[in-house]
Amino acid sequence: MTLPYIASKADDPWSRIWFDTSPRHLAGPGDPRHVTQALRAGGWKNYADPEFPHVVLASPDYRHTLVLEPAADTYSSWWRISSERWHASFGGNTPAEIIAGFTDALLLPAPAAEQDVWPTLQAAGWIHERDERGNDSARHPDGVTTMERRATLTSDYFSWTADVALPTGLGGHQRLWHAYFDDRTPRHLLAAFATALTDPAPVPRGHYDVPHSHLVTQVERGAQGEQLAAAHDARLKAVRAAVRKARPSAAPNTRPAPAPATETAAAARGR
Repeated sequence: MTLPYIASKADDPWSRIWFDTSPRHLAGPGDPRHVTQALRAGGWKNYADPEFPHVVLASPDYRHTLVLEPAADTYSSWWRISSERWHASFGGNTPAEIIAGFTDALLLPAPAAEQDVWPTLQAAGWIHERDERGNDSARHPDGVTTMERRATLTSDYFSWTADVALPTGLGGHQRLWHAYFDDRTPRHLLAAFATALTDPAPVPRGHYDVPHSHLVTQVERGAQGEQLAAAHDARLKAVRAAVRKARPSAAPNTRPAPAPATETAAAARGR
């Protein structure tokens, strides 16, 4: 039986003309498979209900989970990533390439030294400040993008946020996307997120796929369907190779070899 052709964004990257879009943090959500298929390549399994519009992934040891559930409000938490000790979330307009900076780091062992977030942002031109309560904030030169580590007004519990909020001209703000991390989130994951957030490389987007076209620059000379598909395949192969390399090998057999029968017998006679 011949199946009917049904137009879908799942046909990407073949179904549209692509533009190199920058800056990436204002480019809109992109293809969620940049995140989910990389996790699958790293051994995560999909436990989603095929009749429900969501993705539910779990790591091989079940210590980490990812849930992607679209909601009516793109600012709400579409992406939720949890472990036994911490959780993080991302709004619907968060670029997939930036989320992938965080989730890709989940696939590899944590570095020996704890990493700091602020030097990465400062190197990219962000302004970092710390107040007397120990709250940290960094602001992008565009004036609409921030990352903060801040305590609540009523407690000393800290949490991290990244936020893109566009001024409306009436004293208010229209939020494009928001990310949240509790303070137990491993610092190397936050540093990986910051690195992806500040990456100057453009990302592929369709001409009408950006939330606010006046905030980005789009150049049609970017890679198209075949090149994008090849790059995605190469990315998945690289993830598989990195995970295999990081996977601990089986412990060598350290038990001593049994003594030859003649030696064993001689030892027995000598006792």
